[in-house]
Amino acid sequence: MGKNLFKLGMGLLVAGGMLACQSQKNGISFEHQGDTLTIVHITNPTKYLLLPIQESSAEGKVKLDTGNPADMAMDVRLAVDSVEYYVPFELPAGAKEATVTIGKVAADAVCWDSIRLSDTFDTTNTDYYRPVYHHTPLYGWMNDPNGMVYKDGEYHLYYQYNPYGSKWGNMHWGHSVSKDLIHWEHLSPAIARDTLGHIFSGSTVVDKNNTAGYGKDALIALYTSASDEHGQIQCMAYSTDNGRTYTKYENNPVLTPFDGLKDFRDPKVFWYEPEQKWYMIVSADKEMRFYSSSNLKDWEYVSAFGKGYGIQPNQFECPDFIQLPVNGDPNNKKWVMIVNINPGCLFGGSATEYFVGDFDGKEFKCETKPEVTKWLDWGKDHYAAVCISNLDGREVAVPWMSNWQYANVTPIRQYRGANGLPRELSLYTKDGQTYMAANVVKEAQSLRKETREVGSVDLKGEYKMNEIFPATDGAYELEMDIVPNTDQEIGLELYNSKGEKTKIYLDLKAGKIVMDRTESGLTAFGEKAEPHAIENHDRRKTNSINYKNDFALATWAPLSLCEGKKYHLDIFVDKCSVEIFVDGGRIAMTNLIFPTEPYNSLRFYADGTTSKLENLKIYKLGL
Repeated sequence: MGKNLFKLGMGLLVAGGMLACQSQKNGISFEHQGDTLTIVHITNPTKYLLLPIQESSAEGKVKLDTGNPADMAMDVRLAVDSVEYYVPFELPAGAKEATVTIGKVAADAVCWDSIRLSDTFDTTNTDYYRPVYHHTPLYGWMNDPNGMVYKDGEYHLYYQYNPYGSKWGNMHWGHSVSKDLIHWEHLSPAIARDTLGHIFSGSTVVDKNNTAGYGKDALIALYTSASDEHGQIQCMAYSTDNGRTYTKYENNPVLTPFDGLKDFRDPKVFWYEPEQKWYMIVSADKEMRFYSSSNLKDWEYVSAFGKGYGIQPNQFECPDFIQLPVNGDPNNKKWVMIVNINPGCLFGGSATEYFVGDFDGKEFKCETKPEVTKWLDWGKDHYAAVCISNLDGREVAVPWMSNWQYANVTPIRQYRGANGLPRELSLYTKDGQTYMAANVVKEAQSLRKETREVGSVDLKGEYKMNEIFPATDGAYELEMDIVPNTDQEIGLELYNSKGEKTKIYLDLKAGKIVMDRTESGLTAFGEKAEPHAIENHDRRKTNSINYKNDFALATWAPLSLCEGKKYHLDIFVDKCSVEIFVDGGRIAMTNLIFPTEPYNSLRFYADGTTSKLENLKIYKLGL
């Protein structure tokens, strides 16, 4: 993503904790008022005040003070002992003076010697693990994708974003756009944290009939504002410039929980044609609630679903509600409720489940018993998956590629958080059940820059390829058919010269496909994590975590979801991730990896009698 630069300019170099820029230090003066508050006076301000960050520091309060009651203090981990990296804090354009107040930071912290003024901020990639072809923010923290919408030939990807550090905080809606779901251009944040709270997840719709009164085809965003003072409340904003900027509705909030519920968030809005109304599904603790509206402003409660359903214990989050044909039959459609849960993952932490059933405009009725759990992805790093609205029959979901057990402490500094490849959703039947497949979108084929065709291999024992591509940067795709002739194990290892490896194999005896990352590279990167805590939804509660159990593990999926005579595998490898799609997405599995050098070798193996690899192709991938 390095060529898609945020329009912030060039000229600042951050490397090894050192800063080089044309600074105007003499334009800054610090007025320390005790040890809790510092007033920063700036004359002839440049575009940015560059703030030095130390991730282990407690959060300070940084506010551009204009005297307006709407001025909002941001939570920033300013450097106390050492500088790890910098983030830009925007100053008012054209002003002769600016005042920034900084609270909860000691007067003897090193940040006061390191703060600088600059007109530029360099976003050139400095992080070893930044993916080659997956979407990431240029800097800062990213989690849930939200508000995704297609309009006028553009895909809009909004996402939970902290522009003031690479840990969770200061939730804004970050923003990127694409013409093809693969190549992304980074834009300025679209909705900023305000006095009502953090801007949590939500959705965006195209108001084709001007039901909200902001013009035909205006973009309307519904999102959760979250704060200790106001709780979790649903708000609205509108855009008339194709999603670049949003104006918040003057009468926010548009919806609050009728029972004072604490966990009430992540509204997903859709048009329900039979009733000629908008419907909203909102996560409400351990269930989902439906509301309806004719104007996107006034909402009425309809019904609820989910209490006691799916994996237990759980916390419902980030819902979606879509209708899909079964086995491609347009005359046989079912509704699917996508529910992201935390905790509850089969392998610990956060994950995505779904329920299939019928909806009559009043109630959703699931076709399976409450204890039945169906997973959209069988890896450990697939969460907050929701669909892009306004695609007219096509349903494409985009997940966040991490897990709340360790998301805040992955071995990355310049940014944290990546999106998995977009997946096209469909329904199929197997053994009397209806399941949802999640296959990589066809647009991903545009990533293929070089092809190595191997063809068919009779496999008994092992078959090695010592160099996949010369000097690979760890970005490639493996496509193959596996035809087992054994009841034991057949699979492959991706590995490097250091012996680090990720193992992918079919355990025919157990009826599973397995991805094992226990020896994948870095698997223990800290003693503490900051998972999403049910009782504290600002994601800052710190708990102990055992990485040897919670990261260094193997994930698996049942092969019974497939037909079973031949398995088509499509495997996408990037610098810090492996995604597997089996038989058109009947099984999807997404996991992070952190090898200390790229995997550039392959070992295929089979136990027992001779099995076959057919149609083996390897594609070098790039943007």
